[in-house]
Amino acid sequence: MYAAGKLAQITSEMQRYKLHILGVSESRWTGSGRMTTTSGSTVIYSGRDDNQHHEGVAIIIKKGIERTLLEWKPISSRIIMARFKGKQINITLFQCYAPTNEADDENKDVFYEQLQHEIDKTPNHDIKIIMGDMNAKVGFDNTGYERVMGTHGCGKINENGERLVDFCSTNNLVVGGSIFPHKDIHKLTWYSPNLRDKNQIDHLMINSTWRRSLLDVKVKRGADVGSDHQLITALIQLKLRATGKKVPSRKRFDIDKLEDIKVKKDFAIKLQNRYQVLENSVRDENETLDEKWNEISDIYTKCSEECIGYKQKTKKKDWITPETWNKINIRRQAKKKVNDTKSPRLKDKYQQEYSDIHRNVKTLVRADKRKFMDNLADQAEEAANKREQGNLYKITKIICGKSKSSPNIPVKDKQGNLLTSEKEQEKRWAEHFSEILNRPSPEALPTIPEPSFELEISIEPPTISEIVAVIKTLKNGKAPGSDNLNAELFKTDPILTANTLQPIFHKIWKELIVPTEWDKVRQGCVMSSTLFIIAIDWVMRQTTSDIPRGIRWGTFTILEDLDFADDIAMLSHTHQHIQEKSNRIEKYAGQIGLKINHKKTEVMSLNTNNPAPIIINGKPLQQTDTFTYLGSTEKQNN
Repeated sequence: MYAAGKLAQITSEMQRYKLHILGVSESRWTGSGRMTTTSGSTVIYSGRDDNQHHEGVAIIIKKGIERTLLEWKPISSRIIMARFKGKQINITLFQCYAPTNEADDENKDVFYEQLQHEIDKTPNHDIKIIMGDMNAKVGFDNTGYERVMGTHGCGKINENGERLVDFCSTNNLVVGGSIFPHKDIHKLTWYSPNLRDKNQIDHLMINSTWRRSLLDVKVKRGADVGSDHQLITALIQLKLRATGKKVPSRKRFDIDKLEDIKVKKDFAIKLQNRYQVLENSVRDENETLDEKWNEISDIYTKCSEECIGYKQKTKKKDWITPETWNKINIRRQAKKKVNDTKSPRLKDKYQQEYSDIHRNVKTLVRADKRKFMDNLADQAEEAANKREQGNLYKITKIICGKSKSSPNIPVKDKQGNLLTSEKEQEKRWAEHFSEILNRPSPEALPTIPEPSFELEISIEPPTISEIVAVIKTLKNGKAPGSDNLNAELFKTDPILTANTLQPIFHKIWKELIVPTEWDKVRQGCVMSSTLFIIAIDWVMRQTTSDIPRGIRWGTFTILEDLDFADDIAMLSHTHQHIQEKSNRIEKYAGQIGLKINHKKTEVMSLNTNNPAPIIINGKPLQQTDTFTYLGSTEKQNN
């Protein structure tokens, strides 16, 4: 799947054969994660952590079936687990890529030990399915293994095959490809490039309790993605059940249309007309705050529906061109000719034609990818010229390859173990926020003198001019609240908005209550960032208040630190000074409930060999040879 366009070809064949779940061995993707393809399929994958594009396994789930996914776990670059919710019973599936028969015994032992460890943790009542490139020949002789395999395998058993059937015997598994009578062409799963060597090394196993649910296992030779392995399909009789109700996505207003001056003017006029009608209507003196807000919300909602409408969902476009897809279909037809012919001479001829077409397909796919990236670069440049920062950010993520990442990466517990079930993850998040938001009181309280004078702050309700000023500072491109009203809607006519909202603000000021809809979406005090900056400023002033410990910055200036919110860089000429400064910041930060994060705090030393460590809370900080601050990187050897 690492080659350009390979995933699109795989999902295309998956749709053509109407498969619900597809396992991929040797995917060659690095890391682990979950993503959604342009066709709507879900891909979960597990690969190497050293950025080497070898090995790797993945499971592709048809659109809609992902709702039955209970949990998944990237075990290694050779094993991934996914658990699905069934109507009567759950299904645990392992996609594998076993070491080859020529690999070291140590690698084989590690693979089967990992797989056994995960099998042991699987609920006993689950249907267990193990599938993938096992690199094992089990043959047709099932003597001594009658409960594990049938007599319809191909070839003779090899060393890896003996390991596999022993593993199946231990875990009461049945090798599905050996129990159904098919022609060899519908059982052989791997062909060498010259088509002379062929083996049955890809398998699907199911626990014997559910053997009768496995209706068929068969090779589909017509599937073609340019691989030397054939597609193996299994028909399993079971029903899946969604893990929860599907939450309908909320429609968003197409606020980009407000950039058109004519549309913006028309929207403002409609607002004024509706507001005027509201003002001229007979008002109930006992009207509640919720009723007042609902009237205003309805005005903005109806005007938005009339003038700009809702955003239309745009299907993600596949960057592979129709011409390339046509060539891929021609390659599939070429493979069919290779499969259908019985003449060795013609088979060699057709195989050469297939190889030539396959090389042409790879060239066309790479050209399509370059054209797609060039087009994205042009779009990014256009967005930058128009100062469309939101659009520029989205395009840049696609160019950098970060758009496929998903936040649904398994969460870890305190010991570093992966948590992949929803219940475990919810419990861990609750534990995390409970610890973060309920910190113990500081051992030593800070000594902060009383202010020498009081600030003169108006406590009267906000005026029209104050409301207008705040409306103009609202940021564009932010997600709306539960009312689905974007900031851009209020900014089309700030004065009208201020006049509309002022009666509500006065009522809030007088009665000390807010509309029910506002109370639902409170996310913290708007003063929190300002208060935090004041607190950090106090900590740094106390840290540097006794003697200078910074670096000389000009003739008469000492630079002690660089601060941006909670990102702090402290500077000193000597180890003693930076240690003393670290001790002081730890002390004063602790007095207001803040701690230094050891994992995120590093030390870079210049012009010194074997520098002594900086100790914080009894632990040495990690040394580094690069230092990044606000996007700029400084290196030790600069």
